[in-house]
Amino acid sequence: MSETRRGLVIVNTGPGKGKTTAAMGTALRAVGNGLRVLMLQFLKGSWHYGELDAVAAFGDKFVMKQMGRGFVKVGGAETDPEDVKLVEAAWAEAEQAILSGEWDLIILDEINYAISYKMLGAEKVADVLKRKPEQVHVILTGRNAHPSIVEIADTVTEMREVKHAYQKGIMAQRGIEY
Repeated sequence: MSETRRGLVIVNTGPGKGKTTAAMGTALRAVGNGLRVLMLQFLKGSWHYGELDAVAAFGDKFVMKQMGRGFVKVGGAETDPEDVKLVEAAWAEAEQAILSGEWDLIILDEINYAISYKMLGAEKVADVLKRKPEQVHVILTGRNAHPSIVEIADTVTEMREVKHAYQKGIMAQRGIEY
């Protein structure tokens, strides 16, 4: 295998489970290979997820920041202006981090939701992805990836739900879903 490194834009999207989990698996692989990882969670923030504790063990090699308040109102409900401000602040940090070249891999967790909920313009994200330093990898997660983001991406994976435990009435399991 070639050792030439080229930063990739990767999109994990679709209605099935595993978008963030797949991104975290890539992050673990990256850290194991000496890369520095920053994960910005655009909407998560009100719950304590197990991965927060796990990532802390990596010190400054893998930094995860929750930038939101948790679930946002969608589906006809007006988005809370505070949530929009938090997304804008998360994007400002993401843009700076991507363009700085200080990180080898940056995960923009749930950014696709922020774009599809019209809390963040796809054109802003696309512009920064086009200008990112050559060596920087970026993973974008969340359902409904915008077509302009899909077009820019090097790799796009769509998770498709075949069946899920909640269909049997089984609630989310600590250590598996959170």
